[in-house]
Amino acid sequence: MNITKKEIDSLNAVVTVEISKEDYSAKVHKVLDNYRKNANIPGFRKGHVPMGMVKKQYGTAVLVEEVNKILQDSLHKFLTEEKLDVLGNPLPKNEAEIDWASDDFSFQFDLGLAPEFKVDVTKKTITNYKVIADDAFLDNQVKTIRKQYGKLISKDTVAKGDEITGTFLNADKGIDKKATLELDNIAGKTQVKALLGAKVGDEVILKTKGLFADDHDNQKYLGVSQDEAHGLDVEVTFKIEEINTREMGELNQELFDKLFGEGVVSSEKELKQKIKEDAEKQFEQQSDQKLLNDVVESLIENTKFDLPDQFLQRWIQVSGEKPMTEEAAKAEYERSEKGLRYQLIEGKLRAEHNLQVTFDELKDYAKNMIKAQMAQFGQTNPSEEELDNIAARILSNEEEVKRMSEQLNTNKLLQFFKENAKLKTKEVNYDTFIKEAYE
Repeated sequence: MNITKKEIDSLNAVVTVEISKEDYSAKVHKVLDNYRKNANIPGFRKGHVPMGMVKKQYGTAVLVEEVNKILQDSLHKFLTEEKLDVLGNPLPKNEAEIDWASDDFSFQFDLGLAPEFKVDVTKKTITNYKVIADDAFLDNQVKTIRKQYGKLISKDTVAKGDEITGTFLNADKGIDKKATLELDNIAGKTQVKALLGAKVGDEVILKTKGLFADDHDNQKYLGVSQDEAHGLDVEVTFKIEEINTREMGELNQELFDKLFGEGVVSSEKELKQKIKEDAEKQFEQQSDQKLLNDVVESLIENTKFDLPDQFLQRWIQVSGEKPMTEEAAKAEYERSEKGLRYQLIEGKLRAEHNLQVTFDELKDYAKNMIKAQMAQFGQTNPSEEELDNIAARILSNEEEVKRMSEQLNTNKLLQFFKENAKLKTKEVNYDTFIKEAYE
């Protein structure tokens, strides 16, 4: 057997595997002899079927199977030993030309080779948002808590700040949705004016255009589909069934204990500090995700290299469960090219900076996760043996291992970017962060 590689260019190569009769004849004979010993053919005793008959019936199929086994094993070994960084899988080049009646065979495979490139995480400055819970946010959170733990007082007439329960109706659009909303949820001045002073039992005609500040609320309150919610412009009848005003809950020790546990918070100042700490932990998760997304986009944009486009399109065309047309494969490649580029960039970063997750790191991660969960149920000091036993059970679950590995890999990459990328820290409140990051 002989294997050779011919480079077409830096991204494409052809591997030729030559297999002679000496490479496969013994294996084929062994399989056929086993068939002969076990075959049940009318007119012959078991084990006495002529080899010629067995060869005629099974010879070609066995030959193809055994040669393919040798071919796949030798090709895999060659790629490994030559340390070839290939994309996709080798594609047969002359499969249709093989003459299985001959003694020797020559197989050719096209290879798509990974490009050589360098990754520079300092090429572009990325904004790293530090999101703070400002006074306006904290005041609003305290207000929300007081409303949540306050009392509802029934009323007859709608006034500012009231909660209204009723049913939205429009026969043409199939709208028949009971909803509870605050008058403050209504954005349109004309609609607010129509509702002010209305009483239980009244039917108020409202225009949906501009009814809410966000068209998504049409889906929530009117029960229309997501597609219909955008730009909905009809009249609805709102039949008022209940009007309530909410008496604010008192900021007292009973409420503090209910929210955070006995004695953890004992004043409005401490309440705001606790809200601030908890909120900013949540904000940090969102800003970290934004940072990760922005660095990834920057790396894709600023790390230039070519790909074996034609090879990859062919590979996509034939590698799925069902073969694609050439046009469909090209379209799929265009959709997936950006992701493929980032896979190569990330793989290079992980290899060059030792960012792979080890088993010990995975085990420690599992144990810390277990400790955090146990602490929620009052078990604050579990033994190492207990943690090891639970961690072992978790690590025996393939899906859990995959999920934790992905989280750890992301955490490692994020930390690497924080320490090495060119970042500019920008302190903003939450509303500004949402506006700049997502709008």
